[in-house]
Amino acid sequence: MPDLPERKVGIVACSGEELAEGTVARLAALKVLNELRPRDTVTICLPLFLAGGAGDRAFARVHPTITVDGCDLRCAARATEMYSSKPAASLVVNELVAEQGLNKPEGRRRLNEAGQRTVELTADRLAALVDKALGKEGSAPSADQTSDASAAHRTSEATCSCGSGVPVTKLEIGGQSVELVALPLIFQKFRGADRSLDEPTARELFETVKIYSAVPPEAEAAYREAVLRAYAAYCQSEK
Repeated sequence: MPDLPERKVGIVACSGEELAEGTVARLAALKVLNELRPRDTVTICLPLFLAGGAGDRAFARVHPTITVDGCDLRCAARATEMYSSKPAASLVVNELVAEQGLNKPEGRRRLNEAGQRTVELTADRLAALVDKALGKEGSAPSADQTSDASAAHRTSEATCSCGSGVPVTKLEIGGQSVELVALPLIFQKFRGADRSLDEPTARELFETVKIYSAVPPEAEAAYREAVLRAYAAYCQSEK
């Protein structure tokens, strides 16, 4: 596998403003990003994600994501699955309210007491899901992590997945410009192993590309040809 950036969880929060539950979702996400798990999470901007933000979509294909929606429409969860991959976990605020028997949150700009309580509960549940996605479930934060979280709360803002460091490459395939994730890192890995482009290597290379980028079955031959051509050009440029 290519050496990708440090594994983190991308949090995609509801952007709706017509319901108090949407405000709860965003505030809970910010609490996790800034206070509870600042070293393990980045934010994914839902409007930018929908508009085709390459960095956000690339991140979501490679790293686990958790969505936080305000209502049953599940806009964040549906968009993430449609444009990248199925979220590792999803939370819906109004379902959590019903499950815990809480009073309904009120106030889109300034939450009532029930809304504030729901933010705390949602943030705690979200932090637990982050730990599970990273395989840290059940492990208590170390003193260093606690100190880092406190410092992050005082001085920093949430990190955005736009700067995730996952490269996106555009190739012309079948007359269309197609984005493939992590291609330079995959090429570098195979080139570093000094592997000639025989059939077994070509097969393994393309299978690795398919791990990080969706390839339509009907276009697989065209994708394979384009990837191998790009790899040959990469090897030539490295001589």
